[in-house]
Amino acid sequence: MTLARCLLAGAVLAITMSLTTDTAAADPGLYEMRVYYANEGKLDALHARFRDHTMKLFEKHGITNVGYFVPTGDNPERKLVYFLSYPNREARDASWKAFGADPEWQAVYKASTADGRLVGRVTETFLVPTDYSPALKPTGDGNGVFQLRTYTATEGNLPGLDARFRDHTIDLFAKHGIENLIYWHHAPGTPHADRMLVYLIGHASEEASAASFAEFRKDPAWTKARTESEAKAGGSLTEKENGVVAEFLKPTDYSPWK
Repeated sequence: MTLARCLLAGAVLAITMSLTTDTAAADPGLYEMRVYYANEGKLDALHARFRDHTMKLFEKHGITNVGYFVPTGDNPERKLVYFLSYPNREARDASWKAFGADPEWQAVYKASTADGRLVGRVTETFLVPTDYSPALKPTGDGNGVFQLRTYTATEGNLPGLDARFRDHTIDLFAKHGIENLIYWHHAPGTPHADRMLVYLIGHASEEASAASFAEFRKDPAWTKARTESEAKAGGSLTEKENGVVAEFLKPTDYSPWK
């Protein structure tokens, strides 16, 4: 091979690798939803630690900050809900190990907890995008509200629930002014991976959400899709008790996703 051809081949390989890397970065294979319940009087300090230190250290160790949210209205549980992303579970575990061992984080943690721990309880859920989810574009002006919705499918009916969303629901949401943001399943190998659908949608306001859902539920196309899907499944696609759980969220001032 001539020198010119070698250089050309190298350039093509470099471009291909660059495009692959960019695509992987733009389309994470794994998300993590973490919910922190701050101890009494510690929520502001928790926000400050994320704003001033934790987010930067996450990025340093290859953890992508997606969005940070608190419930709208009162927050008696002192809850912080946030989302991170990674290429895969192995990368996630390696990043968290490096983050935890970082002397800067250890110093920040020690200083911030000198008067007591900031967090009383933590939950974590690993998520993967569904095949019908829009590509996540964490942008916005922070003027609207987010709604986190969690569906528990009845036994064996997650594929039917997915089909209804894929073929009908997401288009009807858009028709009625509901913004489809991202749809996830629990990651394979994690609890209830065969039963759970978790998604985020956007609204101009909580009042706009109520109006949109009222119109959506009256839409003959939705009535038909629901009736046919339940007839095929032999009943409801979601559990009767807590089968659908919804919560309005608003971004924190330091959230990348507004």
